Amino acid sequence: MATFIVNSFSPAIIPSRIGCSRRCFFKISMTPTFGRVFAAKVRASSTATFTEAKPDPVLVEKEVGTSKDILACPICYNPLTWNGDPTLSVDSVARSSLQCNTCKKAYSGKETHLELTAASGATEYSESMPLSTELFRTPLVSFLYERGWRQSFSTGFFPGPEKEFEMMKDYLEPVLGGNIVDASCGSGMFSRIFAKSGLFSFVVALDFSENMLRECYGFIKQEESFPKENLILVRADIARLPFVSSSVDAVHAGAALHCWPSPSAAVAEISRVLRPGGVFVATTYILDGPFALIPFLRPLRQNISRASGSRIFLAERELEDLCRTCGLVDYTCMRSGPFVMISATKPS
Repeated sequence: MATFIVNSFSPAIIPSRIGCSRRCFFKISMTPTFGRVFAAKVRASSTATFTEAKPDPVLVEKEVGTSKDILACPICYNPLTWNGDPTLSVDSVARSSLQCNTCKKAYSGKETHLELTAASGATEYSESMPLSTELFRTPLVSFLYERGWRQSFSTGFFPGPEKEFEMMKDYLEPVLGGNIVDASCGSGMFSRIFAKSGLFSFVVALDFSENMLRECYGFIKQEESFPKENLILVRADIARLPFVSSSVDAVHAGAALHCWPSPSAAVAEISRVLRPGGVFVATTYILDGPFALIPFLRPLRQNISRASGSRIFLAERELEDLCRTCGLVDYTCMRSGPFVMISATKPS
């Protein structure tokens, strides 16, 4: 999920504070080979000369359970029983179904994805989302998203998927080898990067848009050597995640936070499904500086949010407060103009 951004900021990278500390931080990540991450951190005051530490190789080994064990009923959150192909992959989804032994409800695999919304299977009842969500369910926007739309984010200082992945690897270092959910994955740019990196045992590409998931499936099929094992596509509501509590190692949300109908409900759900020590990484944009000082902008933002379902963040501290109130700690932030990447962890 995403929105267009108007570029009216300086391109300089703005260091951010961690909590109430006055010290700033920067993170530099090198490309890892399977299971290895080379990370260097530079810490300095905002007036000091920056110096770079030599990167040390870190080998991360992690015990992981069965990938199917994390899937849960979106109604009662109890584990689902997997029926079908024993191999969990992109191709096995269409031949499989899931059963909730508590609700007695069945969930089916479509041609491209698992259908795990609360309203799954309904014939008479249908429900719509706010405009910002429904827009991305349309075939045209889903088709255009990775064919020009996402690239336009560079005007808002979004570095692009590959560079954003390099930036977030330092945050994800503690959970490498575990599973990761790419929430509001869109057409699956990051889901495919995660799967091809070899750094995760299991990848879930999750979105509410059926058409986005179909685009993701199509991109995967175009790559002959794509590693389809331990990657599945799931349709679900970000505020009703179909995962067992404390079962997910990492959740990523790229250019999505501002599009969620209720960011607090979504981040609370992410906090629920993360295991202790699990990591949440997200990118969004902030209209601070002179924008935050305009008297009528805050009430105007409320009207925009009610009409479209999209939120405008006016300050970094809003994001930190959002994570903290939803039970996440160790909040950190990196910025470049309006672009911001945040991370927070589930308390151990």
